[in-house]
Amino acid sequence: MHAALIPDRRELEDPRGRCVDGAGLRLDNAQFAERVRAASARLAGLGVGRGTVVAVILPNRVEFAVALFAAWRLGAVVTPLNPALTADECAYQLADSGTVLAVADAERADRIRAAVPVVLDPADLDGGPGSAPEPVADLDDLALLVYTSGTTGRPKGVMLGHDNIAAMVRIWIDWLTVTTADRCLLILPLFHVNGIMVSLVGPLAAGASVVIGDRFAAERFWSQVERERPTYFSAVPTILTALCELPDATTPDTSSLRFVACGAAPATAALLRAFEERYLAPVIEGYGLTECTLAATINPLGDGRKAGTVGRPLDGVEVSVLDARGAILPAGGRGEVAIRGATVMRGYLGLDEETRRTLDGGWLHTGDVGYFDGDGYLVLADRLKDLIIWGGENISPKEVENVLRAHPAVLEAVVVGRPHFRYGEEPVAFVVLRGGAHCGPEELLAHCGERLARFKVPREIRIERRLPTNAVGKLVKGPLRERMRSESRTPSQ
Repeated sequence: MHAALIPDRRELEDPRGRCVDGAGLRLDNAQFAERVRAASARLAGLGVGRGTVVAVILPNRVEFAVALFAAWRLGAVVTPLNPALTADECAYQLADSGTVLAVADAERADRIRAAVPVVLDPADLDGGPGSAPEPVADLDDLALLVYTSGTTGRPKGVMLGHDNIAAMVRIWIDWLTVTTADRCLLILPLFHVNGIMVSLVGPLAAGASVVIGDRFAAERFWSQVERERPTYFSAVPTILTALCELPDATTPDTSSLRFVACGAAPATAALLRAFEERYLAPVIEGYGLTECTLAATINPLGDGRKAGTVGRPLDGVEVSVLDARGAILPAGGRGEVAIRGATVMRGYLGLDEETRRTLDGGWLHTGDVGYFDGDGYLVLADRLKDLIIWGGENISPKEVENVLRAHPAVLEAVVVGRPHFRYGEEPVAFVVLRGGAHCGPEELLAHCGERLARFKVPREIRIERRLPTNAVGKLVKGPLRERMRSESRTPSQ
């Protein structure tokens, strides 16, 4: 089904059923549909129509959902902005996407006024003049322009069509058997495709309800779960880690949870096991990226889950591992993960050459290295660009990171390459210790030396208070690589 039709369909099927809640506001299906229609009338009166780009720069709140579906009702394209972006970063995305109207609260409006013709406060979405136009429901229309994090250079606008969204929603609902009985607690940001698809559009398309949670804080998270009784939520490994770090006295009632979805970065088997044993909720780890509308592989519910993998390819999504020449490798063969199917993006906005490289040969080339095990489960090994080459030997940062994380004193670990005049790069580790733990670099180096070949052992380990993360809580290596580039080894060193 076309996403623009979801509010009207829900109202028709169950007008008084729960729909979207947040910050004390609870909307049933009829109330949500009414707000979407009023907002679409308001947007239409301001010139928004088919193909118009509308930006939404809001924290997670009900008005984000209203603006999203109102724009889609008119056939408009939505580009969500991270509320934490600077004025310059906002200006780039607004200009690159061709935005003509933005929905922004007072805290962010001044940041973008110079960069967009019309800025609309979310309070002004209600009470649009005239009646709402009938929904525009063409699956060929563009739906989202989601900008990638831009670890190198400027962020790229990923073009996702309504056909991509419809395919992903159908596949995801069927895989995890989401029904009208489900309730999602939304905690990941809505400017990210995970938040939009897993925690908003997906459940609403399935007839489930959504509660928009408070900004994540581990110490108050479980009280929301006990109060709202969700059947699932979507998280990233850093969130699961924070919850596992809560005091032992924290014993919440998690009986409402059917599962917890985890993505954005690989989670260790030890973390998944610790979370499940403590909170009695199965974690379903998956893998995907913005360029394929969300997910390409997910572990199945039930006995088919396989910790340490990111699951099997979703029905209707083709996933292969390719060698350097583009040939498909058999099980066990390590190469680049590639994706093909109805969920793959149209391309990068205005970047034809980048699009051609990424979609070469009909495959979405992810830049991730992995392999399929003998049971058809995908195992991620690393990023192509993350490989450290030391004197002709390839070092997988993920392998070293996993060894460090296995040390009882280590909470998080990141390994990056430091340029070396003779050997190319040498591995350097940045480590955050668990609360109350006492451990020095020498002990951690010895730990690695016992478990890794000598060339893989970090040349240096630095104990940090925190590691850099992006807006969805995923660890990022860019700032650490910059530090290492400034400290590159010379012959005198």
